[in-house]
Amino acid sequence: MQKIAFLADKTEDAQNALSILSKRYGCHSVESAETIVALGGDGFMLSILHNSQFMALPVYGMNRGTVGFLMNEFSEDNLIERLTQAEAADINPLRMQAMCLDGSKVDALAINEVSLLRAGPQAAKLKITVDDKVRMEELVCDGALVSTPAGSTAYNYSSHGPILPIQSDVLALTAISAFRPRRWRGALLPKTAKVRFDVLDPEKRPVMADADSRLSTQVLSVEISSDKHTRHRILFDPGHGLEERLIREQFV
Repeated sequence: MQKIAFLADKTEDAQNALSILSKRYGCHSVESAETIVALGGDGFMLSILHNSQFMALPVYGMNRGTVGFLMNEFSEDNLIERLTQAEAADINPLRMQAMCLDGSKVDALAINEVSLLRAGPQAAKLKITVDDKVRMEELVCDGALVSTPAGSTAYNYSSHGPILPIQSDVLALTAISAFRPRRWRGALLPKTAKVRFDVLDPEKRPVMADADSRLSTQVLSVEISSDKHTRHRILFDPGHGLEERLIREQFV
């Protein structure tokens, strides 16, 4: 039988599922397992992917949360068969390198997106550079983000950004409530692109940066690029993988 490490969120539903599945299939440590089964919602799934990124283990999620875009439907039955037949999606995260007003540097990975958000009452002013070429001298906005295909249906989509096919070598750069240029929504960039945001007037118009809930405050600049050396492998039931979900989401 396949060696499974069950990891569960703290919610009652997730903990009940952990108890039932552990008794039925056994529960191994992450170090000795062949597969991780994450029980929770998308936020919990992201935390498991981050925490297991150096273990090279595939992660199969079962939804015990709300939306569950990265998760499979929960069932107590036929788990070994589901794992054997699962389709894999390989994802490279974004690497964020932020320089802060106090001189500190923050290095973090993001599976969904890196976002910059205004941290005060006034709109942020950002300069955007792509591959060492200034593309926009000044964007006045509530913020901006760079999203992976896997994260394109999350904050990116709610900010009117495009949904990206999971296998596309593309990143979405999306503005959040752009004021000048009026209603500018962003751009599609190759996966190899290196994006830099410089915060203009950071003391009067403070900005914070977020990489999958890893927060940096009072940032001066943020550099974002795809980390080709880090790979997350997510498992999905046949016919319900990320590619299908991303297409289906566009017809809702």
